[in-house]
Amino acid sequence: MRRSRLNSLAALFGATSLLPMAATAAPFAYISNQLADTVAIVDMQAAKVVETLSVEGKPAGVAASPDGRKVYVSTPESGAVAVIDAQSRQVIAHPKVSNGALGVATDETGKRLFVADWYQNIVTVLDTDSLQVIKTITVGESPSGMAVSPNNRWLYVANRLSDSVSKIDLERLAVVATVKVGAHPFGLVLDSEGRRLYTANVESDDVTVIDALQMKEIGAVKVHARPYAGTLAQNDTRLLVTNQDDDSVSVIDTETLKELDKIEVGGKPEGIGTLADDRHVYVANWFDGTVSVLDAKTLRAVDTIKTGEGSRAFGRFIGK
Repeated sequence: MRRSRLNSLAALFGATSLLPMAATAAPFAYISNQLADTVAIVDMQAAKVVETLSVEGKPAGVAASPDGRKVYVSTPESGAVAVIDAQSRQVIAHPKVSNGALGVATDETGKRLFVADWYQNIVTVLDTDSLQVIKTITVGESPSGMAVSPNNRWLYVANRLSDSVSKIDLERLAVVATVKVGAHPFGLVLDSEGRRLYTANVESDDVTVIDALQMKEIGAVKVHARPYAGTLAQNDTRLLVTNQDDDSVSVIDTETLKELDKIEVGGKPEGIGTLADDRHVYVANWFDGTVSVLDAKTLRAVDTIKTGEGSRAFGRFIGK
């Protein structure tokens, strides 16, 4: 149908949130719809889109701040980041960074924003109050997914074309180690203790498991065609990984490092995140413009939500 157009855009660009209101307020997810130039806001209790914001520049990466007040969305076509105020549901700023802005992440304090530049092989560090650049850090080729350690000491960056992961010291804002992984790593997920890191390797159809402290490979798990991103659930015992060209999610036992099951989802699944209940998982499906809701305990798809054309949601699109 529209696959040629979708594939060309995916190639060009490289292919979690509570409102601070009343205690009874529902949690929300922010789904970037890259082809529609929008971000869909999903009420996760009602399982429906409650608002769709116009965000120009082909929105891709998403990073909800730890306090849930702001959401940062990379816009690769405009070389910038859209800043969304979660309470007013408005774009309040659009600071320029660089032409290949893709992956975004915040530190655990919410005071710093990291933007991975796909073309310039750098991570730009911004102060989230002033939105001014603090520093740019050179990493490997085509940096994409990022993960911050729970103690706020380390930032891990997947370097897709270098087949590696960089480890950045957040005190010095400098790369201190690099480890080789599978072919073309894209999404990263770090466990709750900051000890084990997983990379979804798009071209080798596997997941590399890394000792995040020593930066050494522990093992690898074969999955399916073009794994893109991952998330942990059920007290870090299950790793769920989107397989873009298999329209599925692999479920991996993190103790045995074996695939337990495969769950069918929508067309070309990309971004994936776990809700606060540690059981339900959201999967953004690029071709279908939907989000699949999975139960990580029963390993079943339990719902589908229509979100918008080119749903991507790469990063932490669901807050704590």
